[in-house]
Amino acid sequence: MTVPVLEAKGISRMFGHVRALDNAHFDIYPGEVVALIGDNGAGKSTLVKALSGNLAIDSGEILFDGEPVQFTSPNQASALGIETVHQDLALAPHLDPVQNMYLGREIMQDGIGKLFGFMKTAEMREKSRIAFDELGATVRSLTLPVGSMSGGQRQAIAIARAVSWANRVVFLDEPTAALGVRQTKNVLETIRRVRDKGIAVVFISHSMPHVMEVSDRVQVLRLGASAATLTTSKTSMEELVGLMTGASTKGIS
Repeated sequence: MTVPVLEAKGISRMFGHVRALDNAHFDIYPGEVVALIGDNGAGKSTLVKALSGNLAIDSGEILFDGEPVQFTSPNQASALGIETVHQDLALAPHLDPVQNMYLGREIMQDGIGKLFGFMKTAEMREKSRIAFDELGATVRSLTLPVGSMSGGQRQAIAIARAVSWANRVVFLDEPTAALGVRQTKNVLETIRRVRDKGIAVVFISHSMPHVMEVSDRVQVLRLGASAATLTTSKTSMEELVGLMTGASTKGIS
């Protein structure tokens, strides 16, 4: 490991009189899974929004490949290869998987076809199939609306879309929430495949067993501040819960 692909130093953010982030720190390297955990109100969502271009910060510094950046929009983060899979997935339920994969990024026909708004549907369908296959995603149909599909299939489509456009960092916000055992297993395996492609994965989750199973490191937020950074193989669920609740005061290492 040399330089983090994405790093936050001393990030603070106020909402009125509420301090959502208080001198928080975060870093992640290429090809690793970092779990970001904390109790409700710890500042996880605020930090993710700041690191993905969805929220301005009051103070602190964000670095990308070691260079300071100032994100003003999600599009700016996307241009650097950073994508986010939100908990609500942000899929259009009436569109099929291919249309969702290329929503806002459609491949248009050349020449006069582009002027009339014709798309290269066959090319988009083939690239979508390749993206799903590479991640081992089981998508029942490429032509049915995603609203008719299971939660696991929709989750796989959202992750595949993010990974297709991201080549540096993917944020996954509670990707296993409300999924069954088999679907959860598929999502966790997908996270490993994404990591093995050299992409950094930020895994936000309340499930300590899933955190222990899939992450390389864990970064804990408490009351908007960084409580600890730990190697997953050298910690335990009990210690992580203690850090989240304040029962443990182990410092950043």
